[in-house]
Amino acid sequence: MSKSNSLERLRELDRSLVEAALKASAHAYAPYSGFAVGAAVRTTKGEVYTGANMENASYGLGICAEVAALTAANSAGDFQLEAIAIVGHKFTEPRDGSMAVTPCGRCRQLIFEASQIAGKDARILCCNGELTKIVETSISVLLPSAFGPDNLGLVKAWPAMRGELQESLLRLRHRLTAKVS
Repeated sequence: MSKSNSLERLRELDRSLVEAALKASAHAYAPYSGFAVGAAVRTTKGEVYTGANMENASYGLGICAEVAALTAANSAGDFQLEAIAIVGHKFTEPRDGSMAVTPCGRCRQLIFEASQIAGKDARILCCNGELTKIVETSISVLLPSAFGPDNLGLVKAWPAMRGELQESLLRLRHRLTAKVS
């Protein structure tokens, strides 16, 4: 179930997450739409990773803020998603920060995948640019009956696969070090 909230009524951890998403929106590269989006992911370790949207002249090659934040967490080796905040606002005329922003379909699928790997129904805070409208929801509400890694039997398999990846990297590093020596 979704519920509306105000910044003042959020828990301190969520308030900080929303503020980090707003701050990240200042780094958007959005010359084509004039619409800046920032996202902040909090992992189960309590770490926060941010991202901003990045548009491209070919339009279809843009990167959403949610993808950027999830990628930052994954790149840091901390892919245990707990919550994500998304803030968006139009910064060109006519300026508008009044509508709460929700993740697009692609982002919902990626959030769902991270949610399944973490074994949590990720909380999502959808915010307007003024931070006067905050909709608290979960990925299962935004993407009901989603298809993901659990359907393919990968949730339990991924930890072993990740271990194989790490071992493979160590072997490659060892080979590289042996060649340099």
